[in-house]
Amino acid sequence: MAHAQKGIVEETKQHSLFLIFKVTSPKKNARGVASECAAVPSLVESVGQLDPSASLSGTVSFGSGFWDAVSPGRRPRQLHPFKPITSGGRKAPSTGGDLLFHINSKRVDLNFELGRRITIALGKSVKVVDEVEGFSYLDSRDLTGFIDGTANPKGDERAAVALIGDKDAEWRGSSYVLTQRYVHNLDKWATLSNKEQEQVIGRTKADSTELSEEEKPPTAHISRVEIEEEGEELKIVRHSMPYGKAAGEAGLFFIAYAKDARIFEKMLNRMFVPTKEGVYDHLMDYTRPVSGAIFFAPSLDQLKRLA
Repeated sequence: MAHAQKGIVEETKQHSLFLIFKVTSPKKNARGVASECAAVPSLVESVGQLDPSASLSGTVSFGSGFWDAVSPGRRPRQLHPFKPITSGGRKAPSTGGDLLFHINSKRVDLNFELGRRITIALGKSVKVVDEVEGFSYLDSRDLTGFIDGTANPKGDERAAVALIGDKDAEWRGSSYVLTQRYVHNLDKWATLSNKEQEQVIGRTKADSTELSEEEKPPTAHISRVEIEEEGEELKIVRHSMPYGKAAGEAGLFFIAYAKDARIFEKMLNRMFVPTKEGVYDHLMDYTRPVSGAIFFAPSLDQLKRLA
């Protein structure tokens, strides 16, 4: 039975570190980089022993292009580069990346220590594409003031939603990953009344109660991202975290895991591309993605085989 990287299904702790790298000379460095990536679970265990109560986790994922270098001829069928979207002035860019390290714990310093050790191990074989420190804001709210991830799967459902199962047995225990870094226009958002903000999100601000069908417009965020097919809701496991500076750029680092990568594209298209009636996600009028990439998080067994 395949064992998943534990950070995929564990509940998100207070602090995250997201590292995205580009591999220099992918063919030349593929084997060495794969070996260092396979050693990351041991690094997580070693650093985690400094304070077991911090619940440190670290998940390794591979971008589409670099996967072919480390695993030629054996490729997850839904792994592909992020497809950029441009519609009506709204843009979701594709910025890519070869490696993603998603680090999470209750302590910023342990996240830093693990990230530093990974970076040292990879050395000159990689270049940083993005490095973002995420943090829990108030009672698990986005910087817009709304509780984030209210409908996120809980308990055993997280594995059922995030991990590839028997339908694609070769990749059992693995997961597809979507990352986007959003920059919020908090000044513009602040011009809206509380009721107007609730109409944009589709939930109440105080306690995240979903608005009734009569109150909730089709342009509300949750109206666009909550999708049903054949009577079942398409779900993903979110680990998104706010980030930013008090006097500078701030927003949300969106990261989600799913057993079916097509769910990501369906949600994004409903957010950015208007229907015939002109309906799109009006939250996109107040935030914009500046990055976008799809990765593959192999099971622990597959990660070892890559080395």
